[in-house]
Amino acid sequence: MARGNRRERIFTDDRDRRYFLQALGEACERTGWRVHAWVLLDNHYHCLVETPEANLVAGMQWLQNTYTRRFNTRHGLWGRLFGDRYKAVLTEGRRGEYYCTLLDYIHLNPVRAGLITPDRGESVQDYPWSSVASGYALPARRRAPWLACVVGLGAFDLRDETGGRRRFVARLDRRASDEETEDCGVPEQVGDGRASHLRRGWYWGSQAFAEKMLELAARVLGKGSTNRTYRSGPVAKAHGLKRAEELVKAGLAAAGLAEEQLAHLPGSDQRKVRVAKAVWDQTTVSMGWIAERLRMRSAANVSQILRRTRAEPSAAGRS
Repeated sequence: MARGNRRERIFTDDRDRRYFLQALGEACERTGWRVHAWVLLDNHYHCLVETPEANLVAGMQWLQNTYTRRFNTRHGLWGRLFGDRYKAVLTEGRRGEYYCTLLDYIHLNPVRAGLITPDRGESVQDYPWSSVASGYALPARRRAPWLACVVGLGAFDLRDETGGRRRFVARLDRRASDEETEDCGVPEQVGDGRASHLRRGWYWGSQAFAEKMLELAARVLGKGSTNRTYRSGPVAKAHGLKRAEELVKAGLAAAGLAEEQLAHLPGSDQRKVRVAKAVWDQTTVSMGWIAERLRMRSAANVSQILRRTRAEPSAAGRS
C-alpha cells in the first residue's frame, strides 16, 4: 500500500483512478505480476500482488513514477505525489486463512472508510473502485486479464460462475453488516503467525513461513547484498533481530550471566558492554533495542559507553 505525500489525495476524480488502473495493468504486462485484490481510496491504495519473478521493487518504481508523471501532467503539477516508500508485507500462499483474511481486509476498506454504509442497504459491490465491483462480481470476459479472481474465489471454495460470484459478495456484505465499522475486515491474529498485526507486521503468515523467509534473507545478506532497499527492508530487519538475540544469548552464556541478573547490574558492567558491542558491530538493531534488552538504561547511555570503549587504547598499546 502507499499513501499520498503528507497524506494528500492521490486521486482527485474518477479519471485519475482510471489512469492509475491503466498504469497498474501496464506494470503487470511488464513484470508478469498478477493482482489478487485492489482498492483505491482518495489518498491511498491497497494491492495484493503476486510476483512470479523477483521484481517487486522495479515494478513498484515504474508504477508509481509513471502514475505520478501522468497525474502531474494532467493537473499541471510537479514533484512527488506519494509519501514515504510504499509498505510491503509478505503474505503466505494462495489459499488458507492468511490469504483469505487479507482479501477481506482489502475489499472491506471502503466500509472502514465510511464510503459504504451497510445500515442503508449498501453493498461492497456499490463501491466502484475495488476489485469487488470491477472484478469478482463480473464474468471473466469483463475483467482485466491481470486480475486473479479465479484464485481468489477458489480460496473460499467458490467457482467462477454467477452463483459463486454472488456468494463471494454476499459473504463480504454479511461481514460489513455484522462488524463494527472501524474494525470491519481487520483480522485478529490467526493461526500460529507471529506478526502482531497485519498493518504493523512485516509478514502475514504462519511461523513456518516466517522462518523460511528469514532463512532466505540470511542467505541473501550473507552474500553481501548491496541492494539498499532490501537491506533496510522489514525481512532484513527481522533477520537482524534474530541474529541480535542469538548474540545476546551466546554472550550471556560465555560470561556466565543469567537473564535475571541483567536488571541488577550497572550498564557499565564490562560483561554487558562486551555483549552490547558484539550486537552493535554485527547487526542492524538500534541502540534502543540493545539498551532495553541488556537493561542498560537508555540508547544514549549505550552510545556513550560504546563510544568510550572504541576510544580506549588496546591492552597491547597501554604502558
